[in-house]
Amino acid sequence: MTLFEVWAPEKTVRLRIGEDVLDMERGDDGWWRLDVPSAGPGTDYAYVLPGADNPLPDPRSAWQPHGVHAASRVYDHGAFSWTDQAWTGRQLPGSILYELHVGTFTPQGTFDAAIERLDHLVELGVDMVELLPVNSFNGEYNWGYDGVCWYAPHEVYGGPDGLKRFVDAAHHRGLGVVLDVVYNHFGPSGAYAPMFAPYLSTSGSNPWGASVNLDGPHADEVREYIVDSALMWLRDYHVDALRLDAVHALVDHSAINLLEQLAVEVESLSTHLNRPLSLIAESDLNDAKLITPREAGGFGLQGQWADDVHHALHTLLTGERQGYYADFGSLDCLQTVLEGAFFHANTWSSFRQRHHGRPVNRALIPGHRFVTYLQNHDQIGNRAVGDRISASLSPGLLKIGATLLLTSPFTPMLFMGEEWAASSPWQFFTSHPEPELAAAVQTGRRREFAAHGWAEAEVPDPQDPATFQRSKLDWDEVGKPGHAEILDYYRKLIALRRGRTDLSDPRLDQVEVWHGDHHLVMKRGTCAVAVNLAPAPQTVSLRDTPRKVLLASSEGVVLQRDRVELPAESAVVVAFR
Repeated sequence: MTLFEVWAPEKTVRLRIGEDVLDMERGDDGWWRLDVPSAGPGTDYAYVLPGADNPLPDPRSAWQPHGVHAASRVYDHGAFSWTDQAWTGRQLPGSILYELHVGTFTPQGTFDAAIERLDHLVELGVDMVELLPVNSFNGEYNWGYDGVCWYAPHEVYGGPDGLKRFVDAAHHRGLGVVLDVVYNHFGPSGAYAPMFAPYLSTSGSNPWGASVNLDGPHADEVREYIVDSALMWLRDYHVDALRLDAVHALVDHSAINLLEQLAVEVESLSTHLNRPLSLIAESDLNDAKLITPREAGGFGLQGQWADDVHHALHTLLTGERQGYYADFGSLDCLQTVLEGAFFHANTWSSFRQRHHGRPVNRALIPGHRFVTYLQNHDQIGNRAVGDRISASLSPGLLKIGATLLLTSPFTPMLFMGEEWAASSPWQFFTSHPEPELAAAVQTGRRREFAAHGWAEAEVPDPQDPATFQRSKLDWDEVGKPGHAEILDYYRKLIALRRGRTDLSDPRLDQVEVWHGDHHLVMKRGTCAVAVNLAPAPQTVSLRDTPRKVLLASSEGVVLQRDRVELPAESAVVVAFR
């Protein structure tokens, strides 16, 4: 027997199963319900609304086997045979994350194909795999940020069972799973939930569409819709953490912010399941209140992305200064973020034309709450041609960036293929079947980059299947000259971080950074990381006597009394005792 439930406080709803259309009962809470004894798992169903041209899928559908416009299918979460009963979880502190897109991680682009590459990640030394959004979207392939079914994994990837097989396999190998979820907007095609009830705000929007109704009339049910979705991924799919997309686009003037509400609910579930569950925010606010414990007046999330660290590294290594990179690029800037995560900390932002951010209390906020990266899906895919930094940087500079990232006090995250300097770009791709929407995306993308000086002809067509195919990883590169060297260095760096307590120490007030012309030193307890960004050798002061080299990115490092001689474009990690 299946209980069908749907929230529609101002509509009349009927249930369609096969050719039958059944009346439902409306409760005082605005929910319509009907028990159907014959409708077991695998039954297709849809809801009929007045004025709608066709029956509509369930806003809380767990399975959309025929796409976002078609009927939903009854799914039994209890039917899957899990084998991860011994899994005790993976906490964010001490972890190294690996971000991947299911559709381009392998040639097949499925959960099952991704399982076949998990051993590579184990050998690399990462702890948690972060999946870009996998909930259902219109079309075959997409970044995932156009999702419209917030409870249903994309069928092309393998659907609900496919995601569960992936998580189960990851846990079997000791890998945690982070899932990227988008609760700040619905995608542009197939978003039927707002036809049932006021899921959208009437008073605001964000860059991707209408804002979600978090503080207007009927907002309580909308908030529960989000909270229930988050808990479902963690409970029913055994996911270990959620990355919350662009939380600065969640417009919420309630006394208890949605993020705090989520933190409370997830903490309760974590307690019940007896394993750590983490919430990681992507935020443009540069405000550590998100990751400050609730006992201290914060929202109590476990982590947040720190774009400023990326910007400081990227601009210094590449020399780029356009757009939001304008304020970054100096060694002073890199020193600031390595010691305190934020560069803009109630300081002037020329890109925003105002002061931005708030300083981090280095004595109280641990560095592991900041997820940092040399590359990620946004910082590659939102470039005009989706080029990775390995397309323009020398191997020496690539190794410098990796060294600073993986010896920092933060939680490092790699983007798929970064570890072997993959040559494939990662471009912006969509597969909208509606001609008007497809044309709008094509035109908008090219105009956006034309405004930044790119010729329109150079910007790949997001709708061209070749754009998607170009973005797939080429796994044959892993063992080839040049690529294998970078991979070996990443493995050694990660192993070194594992083996030396000082290199994973999250205490920001214990990090000391100094620099000169084209070089920088980061002291980490009894270790120091020195980098030479110049095209010629340099002798760098360490302010103490180095005893041995723990890892060097190139040959020719010479230790002296209180300094080190570094080859051009190189990095070294030394121990003082």
